[in-house]
Amino acid sequence: MPVLPEVAKTETKEGLEAFAKYWFQLLSYGYETGDTKPVSALTSPACTMCERAKQVQQGWHQEGRWLVGGRVTTPSVNTTFVVAPDGNYQVAVQVSQEALSYYNADKSLDSTDPKPADSGSLMLVVFREGSWFVQTVEPIVG
Repeated sequence: MPVLPEVAKTETKEGLEAFAKYWFQLLSYGYETGDTKPVSALTSPACTMCERAKQVQQGWHQEGRWLVGGRVTTPSVNTTFVVAPDGNYQVAVQVSQEALSYYNADKSLDSTDPKPADSGSLMLVVFREGSWFVQTVEPIVG
């Protein structure tokens, strides 16, 4: 289980970047365990990408099924630390994910997703009641 760094509890540029890394560690933890409660507690249910990832994580950790791989890392995380007019901070994140294998309860391999190309994501995050909260995560296109 990832541990929230102390700096990630602060409303600072360093705190936001540390929180973004931590959030993706929680997402990765969901692939390993099927436990999506930690990431859900810090994320709006309006985040479509987040909800899709949680459905895969939960669905493939039921009825004796499991996932192998899918580890998510963040080689680069950056924010200008400027609050947008909508109240959100923006964080640009380079996301890398390992290949993901889906196993059935009988231990047979159901399918495999190859390692996707590294991608850029834009996180929209607010600081409220003393902690960070993810509004959405969207792909950076173009």
